[in-house]
Amino acid sequence: MRTRQRGPGTVHSPAARRAAASSQAQRFAAQQPGPRVVVIGGGFGGLSALHALRGSGAAVTLVDRNVYSTFQPLLYQVATAGLTSSDVAYPLWSVTRKTGARFHRGQLQHIDTAGRVVRLDDGSELGYDYLILATGVSANFFGIPGADQQSMSMYTRQDAVALRERLEAELERRSWGGVSAGLSITIAGGGATGVELAGTLAELRNIAVPASFPGIDPATMKVTLIEQAPALLAAFKPREREYARRQLQQRGVDVQLGTAIKELAPGQVLLADGTSVPSDITVWAAGVAAPEAIGQLGLAHGRSGRLLVGPDLRVQGEDRIFAAGDISVSATDPVAQLAQPAIQQGRHAAQQILRLIAGQETAVFHYHDKGIMATIGSRSAVVELPVGIKLRGTLAWLAWLGLHLYTLLGNRQRINTLVNLSWRYLTWSRGGGIIVGDDPTKAGCRPAPRTVRACRRCTPPAGPAPRS
Repeated sequence: MRTRQRGPGTVHSPAARRAAASSQAQRFAAQQPGPRVVVIGGGFGGLSALHALRGSGAAVTLVDRNVYSTFQPLLYQVATAGLTSSDVAYPLWSVTRKTGARFHRGQLQHIDTAGRVVRLDDGSELGYDYLILATGVSANFFGIPGADQQSMSMYTRQDAVALRERLEAELERRSWGGVSAGLSITIAGGGATGVELAGTLAELRNIAVPASFPGIDPATMKVTLIEQAPALLAAFKPREREYARRQLQQRGVDVQLGTAIKELAPGQVLLADGTSVPSDITVWAAGVAAPEAIGQLGLAHGRSGRLLVGPDLRVQGEDRIFAAGDISVSATDPVAQLAQPAIQQGRHAAQQILRLIAGQETAVFHYHDKGIMATIGSRSAVVELPVGIKLRGTLAWLAWLGLHLYTLLGNRQRINTLVNLSWRYLTWSRGGGIIVGDDPTKAGCRPAPRTVRACRRCTPPAGPAPRS
């Protein structure tokens, strides 16, 4: 193997760089007097744990496959060209610098529980005294044939960018007569992600498409939302669910409730009743499951591969391994897979580690409900607070916007998001509400998930043949 000479006596091959990174992490831990705490995952749960461990004296290392943390609640705005991907991403090295931790880029491959060592995909190993798993989840296709290959997910920044590029490419083709048929978009799943995406796509069609793509008749662009349950937004009260359904229908979304999907085929979604829905772009937002690699760690796991935890969030059968966020599930007291539970669980897991370090007993995790909210579109949202307050319409939408701006990481991200969303809603009708650029490129592309034939950052899924 050829290596590059960068200075007298200095050689940097890929293997040497991986070994150097692992050695550097070990030296960092050795230099710290406190116990070694490794946090896997830079999402809501992992970052919350980092802040709780700040100033504790522990040698904390954060591991994530990306160098940034993604603010997932706004990914649908990236997918519909209202925000850039950098608006919802924050560098993890900045977080670790502020919290006195260290960042190591990599993906978890194996845990040696006896030796207290985690092994990453780059071959590096990190020793730990305590471990917090907050890896997040991926799409759950429930074994439906074709779902993993014929649909696009929206759980990562790359997913949102790929969906946006696919959407813009399909609109561009039809704008210049490259395809005579209309554009059909189907969203599987009537939770918050599905409702928010469907509402924004409908507004994109009704307001932005006539200005940005005058060659397209908006009436030929169809948005369909399919939900197996009898109502949308299962976590909300019946009035709010019905409000969301009416708002979507007023925006022109075809809402199909109580409808089960049997199979996904090229260009169509086959339903359990024998009918089908034409679909040029199918977005899967019907559920989540643990990544396949989690099931290979030898830890106790339950439904959808999520890690089973005890009352104090320790993984069942383990004394020094905690799990927080969507990847964890309690058999006795499950909580919703939302941002706020992940934040509270990450903080609680870190606090229990500090109690163990101090020789104290761990405490039971109790979730403090701070309310839920979802947006349907411009000036339309639903909010439920634990004190019995329920909001709908413009006031709820302003509350939703304010909370999301507040919880974004980084002042630059907050300002950019405020400016871009304001510009979107003010200029949609004049063609200024669509952000272009920020294309996925092959540079630095990481291997695609097992369930995806080709990396969507490099090769967007090919569209179906035009329908006559």
